[in-house]
Amino acid sequence: MKVAYIGLFAVCSLMADKRSDAIRRIETAEEVLHEIIQTPDKGIPRDILEKAHCVGIVPGLKRAGFIVGAKYGKGIVTCRVAQRGGWSAPSAIIIEGGNVGFQIGAGETDLVFAVMNERGENHLMEDKFTIGADAGAMIGPIGRDASAQTDALMHAEIVSWSRSRGVFAGVTLDGASLRADNDDNEAIYGRRLRQQEILQGNVAPPEVANRLYDELNNYAPRAQR
Repeated sequence: MKVAYIGLFAVCSLMADKRSDAIRRIETAEEVLHEIIQTPDKGIPRDILEKAHCVGIVPGLKRAGFIVGAKYGKGIVTCRVAQRGGWSAPSAIIIEGGNVGFQIGAGETDLVFAVMNERGENHLMEDKFTIGADAGAMIGPIGRDASAQTDALMHAEIVSWSRSRGVFAGVTLDGASLRADNDDNEAIYGRRLRQQEILQGNVAPPEVANRLYDELNNYAPRAQR
């Protein structure tokens, strides 16, 4: 009996730690978005975020190699929900592999991406997809005056940026796979959920996401697609 109690305590502690890590990732995502938005003259153009269907943030994407190497990162994504007039609960995601821009050596990169149309949003509803193969992507423009009206941006499904060692730049995600982090979502919401359920607004947002919504609503007003 004592062994059973010890085992149960260990399982509960592990679940609590996983939930704590997942919650902290939502908080860190808000911090990264705020800092990048506030980057003088080189933040994400406002008109792009205003038109975005979904926004994803991956703090501390780990990378290694020369030009092409291994990549792995955990973050969150949230989508606009028309009936709610705001944003969906955040879904935990994992990005792996692929070519994440120009890189030398090992390090960590904060990644932000905007899903610009219904095609890209539909890909997010899948369990897993590959950027570049399944969903078209492009490097994010730099500068407050960069317009989202160019032909390339009008047809891009995903636009992405990175920040590494204080340097903010557009970044390509070709070949990277994106999938739901089902374990972290279960830790956050207390039950197994499909990413589609979360991003379509069928799940109540956790209170910890309120600062993220404030940031998005302040910089990317709703109904501006």
